[in-house]
Amino acid sequence: MSRVERLPNGLVVALEERDFPGVAFQLLVPAGAVNEPEGMEGASTLLEGWLWKGAGDLDAKALAQALDALGVRRSSGAGLEYTAFAAAFLPEVLEEVFRLYALLLTRPRLPEEGLEAVRSVALQALLSLEDQPARKLLSELRRQVFRSPHGREPLGREEGLKGASAEALKVDYRRRYTPKGAILAVAGGVSWERLSAALEPFLAWEGEEALYPRPELSEPHRFVLKRPTAQVQIGLAYPDVGPEDPGFYAARLALEVLSGGMSSRLFTEVREKRGLVYAVSAFPAGVKGQGLLMAYAGTTKERARETLEVMLKEMARLEEGVTEEELSRAKVGLKTALVMADESIRSRAASMARDLFYLGRVRPLAEIEGAIEGTDLQAVNAFLRAHPYKDPWVGLLGEVDGVS
Repeated sequence: MSRVERLPNGLVVALEERDFPGVAFQLLVPAGAVNEPEGMEGASTLLEGWLWKGAGDLDAKALAQALDALGVRRSSGAGLEYTAFAAAFLPEVLEEVFRLYALLLTRPRLPEEGLEAVRSVALQALLSLEDQPARKLLSELRRQVFRSPHGREPLGREEGLKGASAEALKVDYRRRYTPKGAILAVAGGVSWERLSAALEPFLAWEGEEALYPRPELSEPHRFVLKRPTAQVQIGLAYPDVGPEDPGFYAARLALEVLSGGMSSRLFTEVREKRGLVYAVSAFPAGVKGQGLLMAYAGTTKERARETLEVMLKEMARLEEGVTEEELSRAKVGLKTALVMADESIRSRAASMARDLFYLGRVRPLAEIEGAIEGTDLQAVNAFLRAHPYKDPWVGLLGEVDGVS
């Protein structure tokens, strides 16, 4: 069972204590692409990289060496809705690890001479999208789906990355790197009493609440990105339900039937029976307050039209319902994924943080497993009749004359 409390400065802290010889945490800061200042798209990416250039009396090298000396396995990155910091380490270094992370958040050095290197890396990452046609298409598909900033690319835009000044970024840091709206989820071998004491340095973290825009969808439509590529990329997007919706587990089980493995409908119909694609999948891609389901396929120019037609047909066919056998396989697949995630305290800390962000509470693993098992065939098929996957946004990338 998880314990959740809000610190006096607004930081929400959750702990799931386990008999495990390690500790992991996931810290979500309310600084993502969705709430970046207009014209500064990519500011979250720049800030996340710039923070690691030193904190307090430690420069970038000293900070990295201090964490390495503690054996901290760490990662961080700016995303669509928040910036995430993750770490795993041994319990005996808990206090020093949190002291260093608190220093990073409350007293970053943000040296102007280090910003250009961060900007160069960010621009290279953005440029790399041009060499990843599938990701390029899905990024553009999201942009076309949302009228709100939820359609932004987390890597930013070239103009935003190049135009963000050091002073503007420091102002943005003070506005969005705030404990009000931040979430810290911890899992592993540590007690609440010890964790509470270790978090004392975080009480110096101050700031007003960062605001988020409401998601807003455009009208479904089709678009084509002309590219001289050997393959054609196809993307579909459908409105869906989020984890706060009563039909969430029915939707996830239906998705597992659609794209949960080599016996799933998309894999069987699009790849195995017809050999149309080298890759096909469907996956959730929603944001807080708006569910979204996306489907993707990569194929040849000659097979693009048929691939698109079969994908659309399989998505629409879900309205007719799934079978008991398909539902049984879907339940096994979802519960297996849940068990595998449960074995890693890093994965558990991440899922706890996401639950708090999207739901405002942590779902016990037993609750999730019970909800999966308790969703029967009638519930799944009733959901699919009430929420048919039709009239999607459709995007194509490549040499696709006559396909759209």
